[in-house]
Amino acid sequence: MRFGALEAGGTKMVCAIGNEKGEILEQQSFPTRTPEETIPELIEYFKDKDIAALGIGAFGPVDVVKESPTYGTILQTPKLAWRGFNIEKAFADALHLPIGMDTDVGGSCLGEVTYGAAKGLRNVLYLTVGTGVGAGIYCNGQMVHGMLHPEAGHILVGLRQDDPGASVCPSHARCLEGLASGPSIEKRWGKKAAQLADDNRVWELEASYLAEAIANFILILSPERIILGGGVMHQEQLFPLIRRDVLEFLNDYYDTPALHDLDSYIVPASLGGDQGIMGAVRLAELAYLAENR
Repeated sequence: MRFGALEAGGTKMVCAIGNEKGEILEQQSFPTRTPEETIPELIEYFKDKDIAALGIGAFGPVDVVKESPTYGTILQTPKLAWRGFNIEKAFADALHLPIGMDTDVGGSCLGEVTYGAAKGLRNVLYLTVGTGVGAGIYCNGQMVHGMLHPEAGHILVGLRQDDPGASVCPSHARCLEGLASGPSIEKRWGKKAAQLADDNRVWELEASYLAEAIANFILILSPERIILGGGVMHQEQLFPLIRRDVLEFLNDYYDTPALHDLDSYIVPASLGGDQGIMGAVRLAELAYLAENR
């Protein structure tokens, strides 16, 4: 069976056709412009693909609560042209197919749970560290949605006294995204993360902020595995530093077998950058199954 998948990002829209095995049969990207310019192109791409359902992982914040009257609507995004646009309804009205919906990072989490590094697990945290910081949380076999979706990138962390920078978040002076995202690194050090690979100061500070947040996530969520993705995490030297600092923050209070094998517990994304689009395929499959029980 063929399923459509859309990873709707702030700079590009990735469209794909896949199947229930996680095989991506074709894929194409479109630049993210205004909804009036972008959505018709995407509808045109999908309409003749013989798909059974469509899955969407969208940039947020976005209303992913199925029972909400604004389900599928992009909310207070800094991309002003998209505020208040109901992306789910646009595709449902045009394609007349079941639509599955989550955030982009939620889709990445679902991709890893279904096909990747967290396959077979029921409690997983996926954290993306890039232009922003976001989390997909999979708990007891399903994605976590409450009033909205998790905004774990904005949890508050302690501002380190040796930090020469400041938060880039307009809402919070010491949230994780404000202090550890790609733009934060660039503003603090004057260069992009990829140009700072050999500067230990950069990664010691970055690892400390990420590890403090991860220690808190461990204590609250008790995930069976933590997967770190996004552009900043391409700096693989971060992983041993984060693992070391997580143990320091936990200070032996929380002790499980997983924490004795951190190389297998805190791991990089495993699907070659396709975890988001593969998660969207799974969202489509789940939407199809829900309507054809």
